[in-house]
Amino acid sequence: MNKPNSSAAPHALALARSVLTIEAAAVQALVERIDEHFLNALNLILDCKGRVIVSGMGKSGHIARKIAATFSSTGTPAYFVHPGEASHGDLGMVTAQDVFIGISYSGESDELLTIVPAVKRQGAKLITLTGNPQSSLAREANVHLNCAVEQEACPMGLAPTASTTAALAMGDALAVALLDAKGFGEEDFARSHPGGSLGRRLLTHVRDVMHAHASIPAVRESATLAEAVLEMSRKGLGMTAIVDETHHLLGIYTDGDLRRTLEKKLDFASTPIKVVMSAKPRSIGPDALAVDAVQLMEQYGISQLLVVDASNKVVGALNMHDLLKAKVI
Repeated sequence: MNKPNSSAAPHALALARSVLTIEAAAVQALVERIDEHFLNALNLILDCKGRVIVSGMGKSGHIARKIAATFSSTGTPAYFVHPGEASHGDLGMVTAQDVFIGISYSGESDELLTIVPAVKRQGAKLITLTGNPQSSLAREANVHLNCAVEQEACPMGLAPTASTTAALAMGDALAVALLDAKGFGEEDFARSHPGGSLGRRLLTHVRDVMHAHASIPAVRESATLAEAVLEMSRKGLGMTAIVDETHHLLGIYTDGDLRRTLEKKLDFASTPIKVVMSAKPRSIGPDALAVDAVQLMEQYGISQLLVVDASNKVVGALNMHDLLKAKVI
């Protein structure tokens, strides 16, 4: 394969820019077609009691897969059905409560037209995305969305380029409008993406990462400075809580406090911890999101937090390392 030489490079760059310009124009042209037809399609899907099935052949099939995936991840259960396989048994997945979306730029895809009568006999609603409102597929639809483009970005006008981009953009417009109409929020999105960084941030709570029970560093207010430092060393969180007899939070003593104490040259064996502790420390509840703990630490320049319940009783402890380990940072 020949690589563009220096003299051919300007042409290659100009052609690439032309592709992007043509495809951008194709998407921009869709703006004027977001009308009552789009709303009708939106309402068909909102009223759907089953699933959304998206189908297409060739390049349109790849776009159909992406649209189905986007629907599913944004609160509209959907899946892709290959039209060729559908006519050999997979059409059994379609029920009367479903919405079927057929994508074909010409609107004359034989594989789709073969199964459309069966889809309609089944009672499913039909939405089509084509580049020809007068096509066979468009005429069969309950709702047709016009995705016609002025030209393909391919110099020969053969390879589906601008047309597939337009169909994909129309699918995204539907998905986002559905997302908003359903009140689908960040936490819903996170539940669909538990393995991603957003899922970790929005599904991980403080109680999931905090140290609890015997792992909580804590001493009574009557403890000495030496006892507090020993507790910090045992639990390895760079701090200890100071609590009363019912384990309610009175203060905190951290590595930073220890460095400041050393400068004062106090007697560790006799100095009460309550003399050097930081009273009324920052704390967080166990049901808060772990990302909220990160924000609190960053806001106040601290690296440890005590976790308290509604009555200010210490129920956990965590530091920045715990949050890093949980991958919420």
